[in-house]
Amino acid sequence: MSFTYTASLDVCKRHADRLTWAMSQLSRKFPLSSDAITALNDTELAVLDQFSTRFAKLQDAMGAKLFPAVLELTKEQGSYPAFLDKLNRLEKIGAIESTERWLILREMRNEFSHDYPDDPALQAAILNKAYPLASELLAILNKIQLFASNYINFNDANNGATKDDLKAR
Repeated sequence: MSFTYTASLDVCKRHADRLTWAMSQLSRKFPLSSDAITALNDTELAVLDQFSTRFAKLQDAMGAKLFPAVLELTKEQGSYPAFLDKLNRLEKIGAIESTERWLILREMRNEFSHDYPDDPALQAAILNKAYPLASELLAILNKIQLFASNYINFNDANNGATKDDLKAR
């Protein structure tokens, strides 16, 4: 099994676990309004911070580490210098459903990087948009893990040989 893939997956799982916890704590609060945002206590604000931070960190870790590790694990031929090339290849081999959906998640992560402390209506709108996207992000992690497990099990059963290696024999 690829160390890079395993290490990347472990990081992603930690972020996913904490994101899932934050979502469970917040589920009864959504949809948020500007009044609801201003009424949050310090603990609830900390959970919202956990939600936005873990969303961003999970999205970053998947894009920067896990996706390239999956391409390496599958022994995909070619060079993918641009991130969009990696996404398109992952979509083509069935590791992710849609490049377009991933780019929406990336935009959401970028929205979290801006702080609007004096605009609770905008904060509520961003968080209301992010909450269902977080479930989608977690689903993508599960799908890519399932996809990669086919390669891990195959490579382990064949002493590290890829499917292409065995075809050449």
